[in-house]
Amino acid sequence: MKLLYFHQHFSTPQGSTGTRSYEMASRCVKEGHEVVLVCGSYNGGVTGLKQPYKNGQRTGFVDGIKIIEFNLAYSNRDGFLKRTWIFLQFAFRSIIIALTHDYDVLFATSTPLTAGIPGIFARWLRGKKFVFEVRDLWPELPKAMGVITNPFLLFLMSLLEYISYKSAHRLIGLSPGICEGIVVKGISVNKIIQIPNGCDLELFSKNIEPWRPAEILENDLVLIYSGTHGIANGLNALLDAEKELKKRKVSGYKIIFIGDGREKFTLQERVKKECLDNIIFLNPVSKEKLVGLFRSCDVGLQILANVPAFYYGTSPNKFFDYLAVALPVLTNYPGWVADLISRNNCGFTCEPGNAISLADEIEKVISTKNLLKLMGENAKKLAYKEFNRFDLSLSWVNWVIYGK
Repeated sequence: MKLLYFHQHFSTPQGSTGTRSYEMASRCVKEGHEVVLVCGSYNGGVTGLKQPYKNGQRTGFVDGIKIIEFNLAYSNRDGFLKRTWIFLQFAFRSIIIALTHDYDVLFATSTPLTAGIPGIFARWLRGKKFVFEVRDLWPELPKAMGVITNPFLLFLMSLLEYISYKSAHRLIGLSPGICEGIVVKGISVNKIIQIPNGCDLELFSKNIEPWRPAEILENDLVLIYSGTHGIANGLNALLDAEKELKKRKVSGYKIIFIGDGREKFTLQERVKKECLDNIIFLNPVSKEKLVGLFRSCDVGLQILANVPAFYYGTSPNKFFDYLAVALPVLTNYPGWVADLISRNNCGFTCEPGNAISLADEIEKVISTKNLLKLMGENAKKLAYKEFNRFDLSLSWVNWVIYGK
């Protein structure tokens, strides 16, 4: 079978961002199918193509996947209008490919929501099979966060969401809340499957040397947040907790922030202003180097803004990376991730939007350091039992290609 795969923010493991699409496309190739993957240029992403662009795009093969990369640079630091313009340009160029290329199935994954546009055209103008993967519920999430408030814009986004869902022959949701959100739009449950982000156990089992930043002492307990530094991530909650811990004169630990995003500079300025000396910021690194850093840490931090839509409506990459490397996880919001942590005794949970509660849990981590190894072992067991990416990618191929 020939699969045409659209993901604007694609990256191989050489990048510093999520690699779900690389893993799924690779599994498809290993199962004997042809894959053409269309993407843009994402900050932190590495497509594997190095030749110059010609007429705004470049093409080549990476690990058996044919990649078409548009010269459309995108960063989480970009403003709303710039990001919207890049999304629309990607959608327009993708429509042309969807209407001219030879393929059997078109697959598109969000975000952005505009990723579904080429699938809509392919379904109704060429009669092609269209499978749509929903990573976030738009516009529900930005509306709940107050990021988008314009009624007309929200209407247009809701309309695009509805048309994308109705046009797709099959859909994938990455979390229970996402699947429920699709059903609410009138889509039959028989057309939807949940395939969450998973644990890359092959990568996280490699013999990679642990490392720490120079300013961390050998005996320091280290908590790490890895991922985007944006509004949705609510990272000021960690700074509020650190401020409380400073008042309590708690010592012997460090908190690492590694990643990038629009809020990073603001967070760094606040740390300097309030002398929050136990917090260290690092720039993004490749996945392999990140594995080495994780191995020198004690706890992974799964932090999000206190928005109820997040509780069951996200499938955070970093959470599954923590599990894969046997790190206990501390999360600051309820929902399916917190439920997994509690049921499997693989970390800590606290009250949402409560800096005191988060500080209490961090202090608990420090005082119960002897229990972290057992929790880490439980995290690894959970990774193998329920979130092995090898098994999930096989389910993905069977659903996308064969509908079963």
